[in-house]
Amino acid sequence: MDFLIITGLSGAGKSRAADVLEDLDYYCVDNLPVALMPKFAELCIATGGRYEKVALVTDVRAKNGFDELLKTLDQLKDMNCACRILYMDADVPTIVKRYKETRRPHPLAKRGGSIEEAVYQEMDLLAPIRERADFIVNSSTLTLGQLQSRLFELIAPAGAKRQLEVTVEAFGFKHGIPLDADLVFDVRFLPNPYYLEELRPLTGLDRPVAQYVFDSNDARSFMAKVEDLLDFLLPLYVEEGKLSLLVAVGCTGGRHRSVAIAAALTEYLKAKGISAENVNRDIKK
Repeated sequence: MDFLIITGLSGAGKSRAADVLEDLDYYCVDNLPVALMPKFAELCIATGGRYEKVALVTDVRAKNGFDELLKTLDQLKDMNCACRILYMDADVPTIVKRYKETRRPHPLAKRGGSIEEAVYQEMDLLAPIRERADFIVNSSTLTLGQLQSRLFELIAPAGAKRQLEVTVEAFGFKHGIPLDADLVFDVRFLPNPYYLEELRPLTGLDRPVAQYVFDSNDARSFMAKVEDLLDFLLPLYVEEGKLSLLVAVGCTGGRHRSVAIAAALTEYLKAKGISAENVNRDIKK
C-alpha cells in the first residue's frame, strides 16, 4: 500500500494538493491526526486492496508532532506500507497575501500579532519535517495547472502520462446547450436528414443517415477543420491541467446531424489514442 503524507505550511496548498492527488486515484483524507494513521492503515489493509493509494493531509505543529510522525512512519513501514512525505511550501509574502484574501486567521497567530510572525514561527516548528520530506513543492508562483503538472511529475509512476478524458456530446439546440460544455459546435448548416421520409425515423447512428450527412462537402470540410482544432487544443488543455473536456455538437433536434458528427469525432479521437466517450443526449426525444 502506498501512503503519501501531505504536510507543510498553513496556506501553502495542502488541501489543493490533496484535490490534485484524487485525480491521480489517491484516496485522500484531510486533517487526519497523526495518532490515528496506523489504525486507519489497518482499516485500509482490511479492505483487501480497495485502497492501494492513500494520501493523508495532517498537521504536525504540535509540540511532539515531529517525533510522533516519525514513530508513526516506522509503524506504517512495519505494516508493509510504502510511506512518503509531501511538504507543501510557499514564501512568506505569498502566504500572508493568501490569508489576507481569505480573511481567515493563521492558526499560530496570537491576538494582536501579525500573520508574518506566525508564518515564521511555523517555519521553525516544521523545519525538521521539511528536512525529512521526500518531495517539497513551493506553490508560491504555481497556477493550479502548474501544480497539477508538478505533482504528476513527482508522484505518478515512471512512464505514466497525463490523460485528458474527452466526452463528445450530441445535443439539440431546441432542448438547450449543455451547461458544462467546454467547446460547442453548431452543425445546423448541414443538410438535414429529417426532411427525407425514409431517414426521419432513423438517427445519426444509422449508416444511411451518416452517409447522407457526410455526402456533403461541407460536412467533410467541417470535420477536417474541427479535427485540426482539437489536435491543436488538446495538448494545451493537458498542459494547463485540465483533466476532462466536454465537446458539444448541436443540431436542431439532436437526433441526426449532431449524432453523426459526434460519433465520427469520437472515433477520430480514439484512433489517436485519446480517451473519448460518445454521448447522445437528445437522441430519444
